[in-house]
Amino acid sequence: MKFFQYKDIYSAAQLMTLIQDVGFLPLLDSGIGGFSAEAVVTDDCRYVELPDGGWDWPMWKWKGEIVSEGNCVYGKFFNGKAGYISLEWWPDFYNYRRSKHPVPEEGTLEDAILATLCAHGSLITRELRAKCGFTGPKIRSKFDSYVTRLQMGCHIVTENFVYPTDKHGKPYGWGWSLLTTPETLYGIDRCRSKRSPEESFSRMVAHLKEVLPEATDEQITRIIR
Repeated sequence: MKFFQYKDIYSAAQLMTLIQDVGFLPLLDSGIGGFSAEAVVTDDCRYVELPDGGWDWPMWKWKGEIVSEGNCVYGKFFNGKAGYISLEWWPDFYNYRRSKHPVPEEGTLEDAILATLCAHGSLITRELRAKCGFTGPKIRSKFDSYVTRLQMGCHIVTENFVYPTDKHGKPYGWGWSLLTTPETLYGIDRCRSKRSPEESFSRMVAHLKEVLPEATDEQITRIIR
């Protein structure tokens, strides 16, 4: 199924179908023109600033529904940017990425972050940051970079999104990522592949060449690595 056959998507259900069909879907700009969720939704599902100073972004609001119901994994997997991977393709992606980003060495900050998350099952980002002692005013971006690297290595994924509520009980804002490990969320059997990392890599490259026939080898490789 070629990706660019899809256009004018206007619901979470349609986006879920697309993710299952193509296997890999960056949320925003991927470096491959038009290959993102943002590029294929209708104009009224994209970000818009409202006259009262607020904003609306239907595609952004779909994330929680898609993560919880769409048979896919969500995290910062694509050059440190967020996107979806179907559970069908997750074992190959996990297999290859883990070969490049093994479990952090004991005693490192990344090891401490991962151990803290495993001990609690799931935590929103700011809770994880606090429990790991990253409380200084200038340390947030440093902590976020560690978490992003752990997501790139398939050690951390997003379980759902948590929103604050106003005095009327209405959710607002961008939402906080509820982080967990893929083994906790899906079980180790949903993450394992019988292939070697090199076989998984070759399989993903071949698939993405069919999905994105106009993309270069370099562009496709960048998505997977």
